[in-house]
Amino acid sequence: MKVDVRDNNVDQALRALKKKLQREGVFREMKARRAYEKPSERRAREKQQAIRRSRKLARKQAQREGLLPGPKRRVAS
Repeated sequence: MKVDVRDNNVDQALRALKKKLQREGVFREMKARRAYEKPSERRAREKQQAIRRSRKLARKQAQREGLLPGPKRRVAS
């Protein structure tokens, strides 16, 4: 991965690099590879993630259709 350092600003380049790595999922991949995960555990985890995704999608769709109230918004005081 390549990041340009402009005007000798290393901090800005580091932030850009971290953002790129985060978008690519490198940190998630490193965390997953720290320890071996049994195939049965992997399947169970992926199934749970799929259930979460489908619930989230259904909740968003219900909010759009007006069946559920939208997310609570903070009021600036």
